[in-house]
Amino acid sequence: MTHAATAVDTQCINTIRTLAMDAVQKANSGHPGTPMGLAPVGYTLWSRFLRYHPEHPDWPNRDRFVLSVGHASMLLYSLLHLAGVVEIDAHGKRTGQPAISLDDIKQFRQADSKTPGHPEYRMTTGVETTTGPLGQGCANSVGMAMAERWLAERFNRDGKVLFDYNVYTLCGDGDMMEGISSEAASMAGHLKLANLCWIYDNNTISIEGHTELAFSEDVIKRFQAYGWHTLHVTDANDLQALSAALETFKANTGAPTLIVVDSVIGYGSPHKHNTAAAHGEPLGDDEIRLTKAAYGWPQDSSFLVPDDARTLLRDALLERSQALYETWRQHLSQLAQHEPELADELHRMRAGEMPEHWQDNLLHFDSDTKGVASRAAGGEVLNAFAQQVPWLLGGSADLSPSTKTNLTFDGAGRFSADDYSGRNLHFGIREHAMGAIANGMALSYLRPYTSTFLVFSDYMKPPIRLAAIMELPVVFVFTHDSIGVGEDGPTHQPIEHLTQLRATPGLLTLRPGDANETLELWKVALAQTHRPSCVVLSRQPLPTLDRTKYAAASGAAKGAYVLASAEEPKVILLATGSEVSLAVAAYEQLKGQGIAARVVSMPSWELFEDQDQAYRDSVLPPALKARVVVEQAGPLGWDRYVGQTGAKVVMNSFGASAPLAKLQEKFGFTVENVVEQALSQVQLIQG
Repeated sequence: MTHAATAVDTQCINTIRTLAMDAVQKANSGHPGTPMGLAPVGYTLWSRFLRYHPEHPDWPNRDRFVLSVGHASMLLYSLLHLAGVVEIDAHGKRTGQPAISLDDIKQFRQADSKTPGHPEYRMTTGVETTTGPLGQGCANSVGMAMAERWLAERFNRDGKVLFDYNVYTLCGDGDMMEGISSEAASMAGHLKLANLCWIYDNNTISIEGHTELAFSEDVIKRFQAYGWHTLHVTDANDLQALSAALETFKANTGAPTLIVVDSVIGYGSPHKHNTAAAHGEPLGDDEIRLTKAAYGWPQDSSFLVPDDARTLLRDALLERSQALYETWRQHLSQLAQHEPELADELHRMRAGEMPEHWQDNLLHFDSDTKGVASRAAGGEVLNAFAQQVPWLLGGSADLSPSTKTNLTFDGAGRFSADDYSGRNLHFGIREHAMGAIANGMALSYLRPYTSTFLVFSDYMKPPIRLAAIMELPVVFVFTHDSIGVGEDGPTHQPIEHLTQLRATPGLLTLRPGDANETLELWKVALAQTHRPSCVVLSRQPLPTLDRTKYAAASGAAKGAYVLASAEEPKVILLATGSEVSLAVAAYEQLKGQGIAARVVSMPSWELFEDQDQAYRDSVLPPALKARVVVEQAGPLGWDRYVGQTGAKVVMNSFGASAPLAKLQEKFGFTVENVVEQALSQVQLIQG
């Protein structure tokens, strides 16, 4: 049932608008125009449709509200405040405090506040995902919708519904222009995600001016081509039309829905509405007074929340969601009674825990001079772990035969519009969306992994960075990790990519040197609860080291360890990944020449830096200055481990197209060159 706006509806909408104006003005920074234009949309969705319990904002079956147009953060903060959402702390406990108080709104964009300039997941209860970089929230929402479909298949039983939530995403002109949104929309249409609704704020204004400067496509036709159901609301202030469109979405079962809403940025501002001036700067005191007068609002008020507005939205949410929440709890209790193992599984997923015996039946790789590519070993390890962790699922950007990330055991299945229970995901050649979709799935209790070639991590930088900011334990698998790609040439040979990953705070970069290190580092990646990992693997075979001859066990979990060492080494050879076996060969040749050396395998800088100083000094004794690093990647960052005087057998240029052996010779990755560099280091230090 739809109805037009009442006086109380209008009062609530204007409360949202004026809070946005006042907060931006007080901060002297921010974006008032979009919240002013979208206030009726946000209010209609939250007051009439959103299934959300303000006292249980972590309810697993709540509808998700994603503000992809993250610069309009004051819209979300105002809604959370008026809804009376209760704060959930870092331990999952309700604090009894509001998620967003009026004082929090007054601290908009200030240090350590719960109202930062763009919504930040974990920082503010009610923020479903960190948004700001346009398009990311759109793709996150696709992951959330996919997760709901998978969760429903696994946990719903004979009318006992634990998962049937919808995902609503507010997006803007900028989202529509970003390529990631096109990738994500294409995939959502292909998968027929009827639980997904994007609401497109068609205000036609960007920072530079009117969008006609750079954007003239027919968005509705574009989404129809993607297989979406499309609707058009010609006036954002028409609550009846908005309600009718949202009702139509809820009744739709065959496709995702795009609702295009024509709005006026800076609505009500006499001089700045429908202009770029309303987008990203305060309106100014005089203009705010005039705008409030246009709303019929007290002109001299500041951060005014009328009593009716303070209770209406919360009451509406409770009336709609309380009974649904209680029924959900009953269904969960019945699941625990009849299928306790499945109920325990859901509990562990929500808590970010792994199954009790997830490390049982681990593989072991025997020594092998011919060896195995770490991508191949990684595929075996992944399949072994996935059989122990039912909610571990993922796939590739059309490269699983090369990345070896396909789940091949019985029952793994393929996630598709015909079967949402499958665990093999096919992202198509959409690396950017793949990363952001995986983030959305991780925000929805699943443990996703993605895979592609390391050189294409360039296409995934934003979602990798956001996974680190949000502390999401996504596993990003990158194979074909060096000039070992060979004949494919410099376009496919990553050089600077390890440096970029290592420079990302909170991200684990893991580059194993053989099959057993691969096993150890996959285990590390899956053990993370608040940290994403990049598992970086080789295309070419790597010798599986003889653990009876060298280190008896892999110390990869500590980031670096002594793989082989003379009693009183004169030089340290540091290496990662495929170059570890090269360092071992050089060590053996040095030993034959009477030169005592040490080989340190260093698959993860971050894990090594997590160790205490005593351990780090035991691996890299400060007094032992003669050092050589061997890595088929750029040199940046290695000075911290080899010093200014250490030798670097690294890449200082792009690669070339040739067989691997020729490339190794061309760029100095030979036993002879490593030995020569080591001897030079010994001579230099002994002086």
